[in-house]
Amino acid sequence: MTPDRELLARAEAAAARAYAPYSRFRVGAAARARDGTVLTGVNVENAAYPLGVCAERAALARAVGEGYGPGELEALAVTASPCGGCRQWLAEFRVDAVTYRRADGELAVATAADLLPDTFQL
Repeated sequence: MTPDRELLARAEAAAARAYAPYSRFRVGAAARARDGTVLTGVNVENAAYPLGVCAERAALARAVGEGYGPGELEALAVTASPCGGCRQWLAEFRVDAVTYRRADGELAVATAADLLPDTFQL
């Protein structure tokens, strides 16, 4: 798989709108549905630290609000490596390809299953 640079550019543009007054670490995500619709999300911090929301989760929640469900998102790009919780969300929504920027700045692409091989399932 090759990195989805176009989708990553949408994620990078979204990152500028992140609410990160504490860490100053702005993250953006962009998810593309199978019908071509792109939905973005950003990280939103909160003074009560565990209540913040990651960009990937914000994009996926927006997709659900727009009527998309598991299996209906073909790709997601995010400006940082997904955390463990977001990896579970990506697996739950069966995102085919995830493009992300590694800590060293290099681009990587993986399936949700590659990112989290032993997902929790009910």
